[in-house]
Amino acid sequence: MSDTTAPVIASGWRKSSFSGSMGGNCVEVAETTNGHVAVRNSRDPEGAVLYYTRPEIDAFLRGAKAGEFDYLAS
Repeated sequence: MSDTTAPVIASGWRKSSFSGSMGGNCVEVAETTNGHVAVRNSRDPEGAVLYYTRPEIDAFLRGAKAGEFDYLAS
C-alpha cells in the first residue's frame, strides 16, 4: 500500500474456527473502510497489523485452497 495512513477497521476481527484445535495459534482478519483486508496475530491483538488488497488476499486464498502452502503446516 502506498498510503501511509492506516485504514480504519470497518468490521469486527474474525479468526478461523480451526484455531481452537491449534492452541489458539491463529491470525485474525478484518475488513477496512477502504476495502483492504487487515491481518493480525490473534495472540497479540495490540501488535502489528498487515494490510492487503483484495486481489492479494484472493491470490493467497486460491493458492492455499490449491495446497500450495501445505508444506508450511506442521
